[in-house]
Amino acid sequence: MPDIVDTAMSAGTFSTLVTAITAAGLDTALKSPGPFTVFAPSDDAFSKLPSGTVESLLEDLPTLRKILEYHVVSGKVMASDVVKMNSATTTQGEDVKIDASNGSVKINNAVVTTPDVEADNGVIHVIDSVLLPGSISL
Repeated sequence: MPDIVDTAMSAGTFSTLVTAITAAGLDTALKSPGPFTVFAPSDDAFSKLPSGTVESLLEDLPTLRKILEYHVVSGKVMASDVVKMNSATTTQGEDVKIDASNGSVKINNAVVTTPDVEADNGVIHVIDSVLLPGSISL
């Protein structure tokens, strides 16, 4: 089974995320044994950001890395476990809020559109918005 990065690459809907992960140097970490849980914004999620945001983040790698690490949780947390949680601590250090009370699962304000995309070293949950840690504003 492919790792998280290769799984995202082969899906074809995460080209912006994969480009950002590679630029920030997180591809090596996300290819390691892990396991990791990644709340992965699709290309459509990135397209919701203000024009020029992705390009400016690709030039500000420390900020980009913090944002990307805010999408990753250590351990393999399947959807059946996510729905029982109120929050999770990211590898960036801040918590994301989890709300499964209204029939859909939200990570902060992002909706999980596809849960449980398994990879060799963890799991991907596809989300419809980019998550921003409280310490960063765009």
